[in-house]
Amino acid sequence: MPLEHTPLDPAALGEEANRALAGPMQKLAARGLAPVSEPTELASVLYQLATGRDAELAREAESSATGLPDGVLRGALGSELVDPRVLDFFAHRVVHEREPLLEVIVQNPRAAPQTVADIAARGSARLVDLIADNQRRLLEHPSIIASMYTNPQARMSTVDRVVEIAVRQGVVVRGIPAWDELAAAVHKTAGGDPLAGAGAETDAEAKNEADALFASAALRASADPDASGDGNGDSGGSRSRAGDAPQLPMSQLTVPQKIRLATLGKASARATLIRDPARPVAMAAIKAPSVNEAEVQKYAANSSLHEDVVKYIAARREWTKLYGVKLALVQNPKTPLASSMRLLPHLRERDIRVVSRSKGVPSALAAQARKLLTQKARG
Repeated sequence: MPLEHTPLDPAALGEEANRALAGPMQKLAARGLAPVSEPTELASVLYQLATGRDAELAREAESSATGLPDGVLRGALGSELVDPRVLDFFAHRVVHEREPLLEVIVQNPRAAPQTVADIAARGSARLVDLIADNQRRLLEHPSIIASMYTNPQARMSTVDRVVEIAVRQGVVVRGIPAWDELAAAVHKTAGGDPLAGAGAETDAEAKNEADALFASAALRASADPDASGDGNGDSGGSRSRAGDAPQLPMSQLTVPQKIRLATLGKASARATLIRDPARPVAMAAIKAPSVNEAEVQKYAANSSLHEDVVKYIAARREWTKLYGVKLALVQNPKTPLASSMRLLPHLRERDIRVVSRSKGVPSALAAQARKLLTQKARG
């Protein structure tokens, strides 16, 4: 939830700031001309006016805040006396593209977790690295870890490190859709180290190798045609159907890397990763936030996928309300029988007839389809 930009308590402001916010001085203050000597107080005055009810003053104050020299802003944003709401306001509306000043904000212990999480979600790899250095804040506010994880600019080695810390401390990061699968993969990796087995001679080399490999896979994933996939094909280094470009180097990625790529990648990447033999990877693909209905329908019809993927689809009511998904699930032998029985009466008569004659579904389901047809005939 974003931090609310509510008015500051005048009692918490200095004498100069309160004078600047009184009566006719407000217009001068909004233009940045009020005699306020302390950078923190000046930033607070501009925040108070920029978030106030007077629209004209608000516009002028925000413009003045944007035009403050970097030296003044650095002093204000780095102060441990500044209000978290002021830091959030400046992070979003004043210095949102000025990385050196964002670095000052993320290193300020006064910054609210919502502010840091927002910067972690959109900041550069360097900003994410700085945020990752404050492990205590990450463990107290797992939403920041989730924001880092879903930022494509974040280095894989940095993400691996903070995820491992969270897993070892028993912290659950619900903002990562496939967190359960990711945590299980980290536990399973030798020594709890997602980089284990990379074959590099030093930790630095291993991190660089992981970063380069993931960046390469992510780049190819973003360049691939965005298709929902048909559940066929090879997950290795084969050629893609779209042309001569090689498919993603999935076999070279670790399980945690595959899980992150499944979460962040396009449909073409998910179409490959959902067929991965490692259950956590396949589950991460179906849990990805950007999975669309066309993908779900194709996955629901694919009997070669892991049964847990099919089971997950069958349990999602927002998906099973779609007729194509219902039909695909009923005809898929990996769908739990109870789910198929529940969906069967909602099919059209001609589709029930197909199920009644099918040799590819459980005999109990085919028998139930015949029973439904008999009932419809009598009715």
